[in-house]
Amino acid sequence: MFFDIGPLELVALVILAVLIFGPDKLPKVISDVMGFVRKVRAFSDNAKEDIRSELGPEFKDFEFEDLKPRNFVRKHVLENDQYGLQEIRNGFDLKKEMAEVTDAVHGTDSASSADRASSSRVSFAKDTTDPGAGSAAPDMFKKGAKPSQGERPPFDPDAT
Repeated sequence: MFFDIGPLELVALVILAVLIFGPDKLPKVISDVMGFVRKVRAFSDNAKEDIRSELGPEFKDFEFEDLKPRNFVRKHVLENDQYGLQEIRNGFDLKKEMAEVTDAVHGTDSASSADRASSSRVSFAKDTTDPGAGSAAPDMFKKGAKPSQGERPPFDPDAT
């Protein structure tokens, strides 16, 4: 009811109200505030009922809390799985998909990617083989020689 107001803050507010309004006017102020809150609630409830009656009988179970995006998605998509989203979510293997994309970029065999995806171990060790000695993949950790003064640097499609 008091949102994020703790007990110490509530006591401070009561003391502040007593100091501002005085002990003799405080009960009247509290009753005026409570009457205002009741009127606002009644106005809100009447507006909700008017909207429900104008929408018609097909919206008799309509709740205004369903208009919040989080509640709408939870009610219509996550709880009511008429679109088969749970099956799609369970059938998606991120490691396998990433291995296939990596193999497609590097142009290697996809059968070896399934083995790597199932092992679920990623190695970031430096490749010590010479790229010109029959290795299919270039050494990504080795820096290339700097081009001469008028020469353009080599094109790197991954950097764009």
